[in-house]
Amino acid sequence: MKVPSNISRPTIYDVAHHANVSKSLVSLVLRGSPNVSEKRRAAVLKSIAELGYAPSKAAATLAGNRSHTIGVVIDDYRNLWFVDLLDGIRKVMDHHGYTVTVSDRHPSGSVGLDAVSGFISMNVDGIVVATEPGGLPLENLSIPTVIAGGRETQPPAADVVANDDSYGAALAVAHLLELGHRRIGHVSGAGGSAARRRVAFEAKMAESDLPAPVYGAGNADDERTGYLATLELFQAHPDTTAIFAANDTMAFGALGALRELGLAVPRDVSLVGYDNSPLGASKYLDLTTVDDRSFPVGVEVATALLARIANPTLVPKSTLIRPALVVRSSTAVSGT
Repeated sequence: MKVPSNISRPTIYDVAHHANVSKSLVSLVLRGSPNVSEKRRAAVLKSIAELGYAPSKAAATLAGNRSHTIGVVIDDYRNLWFVDLLDGIRKVMDHHGYTVTVSDRHPSGSVGLDAVSGFISMNVDGIVVATEPGGLPLENLSIPTVIAGGRETQPPAADVVANDDSYGAALAVAHLLELGHRRIGHVSGAGGSAARRRVAFEAKMAESDLPAPVYGAGNADDERTGYLATLELFQAHPDTTAIFAANDTMAFGALGALRELGLAVPRDVSLVGYDNSPLGASKYLDLTTVDDRSFPVGVEVATALLARIANPTLVPKSTLIRPALVVRSSTAVSGT
């Protein structure tokens, strides 16, 4: 029996009265609790169907039940790395009936809360931190938390899921070395991922007894840093024949600097990025890059978070997913 629109919607108390059970028992049935006899479960479900009862998600949240919502904290909405990551997270969470809410890490101007505190006030069931944790209240956080991406710090009781930055950077440098490049510069940035890629670049170059000039380290991982770092690189090392950028956005900035210097890619300088973002895959850039497999990372992040929601006492673990090199037209055999 469906309740007409001009009549008040039935409440959980109406269901309990109709089924001749307590309101608490109806709540147990709605949560799928195994601690209910089949006879009483059938009676409650029958009453729900006959009354046309639809449980209120907001009411369930206020009552202390799960909100079936998770929060994701990101660095910047302009960072293309988050596109596939969020797609992977949503694919899993949608399947399990969770809503995904996204916020950057800047405090809310209206309530003065940082993103994590804001999500806690929303009674989310879990949080994904896809940014550097510094400055966020994670030290004594009791809510299930997963860190997405390689970060400089790992909060206690939080799982970490990331691509293997060291392996990926080594792939990029090995590709350039195989093409005959020996004067390779690295455009770097800030954060744990950039640091790991920088260290791997230096180690791979050291294996071949080659210099490893790095510019931009510690600055924002954005197009402007890529542009300025490339200008600095060529001012100090004008004979550079290849650049490995810490991400695709920085590679785009490097491309702008190279064109300003009158250098063509890949005729004069080969260029490799990292992330395999939509920007890198565009025909305009057609960038050789490292696919950090952010969609599988997102899937694994969501899977880990669901496991931690189900059992908050799980021992924290780190999961690394191996990236792959995607060769496009921005790299070529060295001419010198």
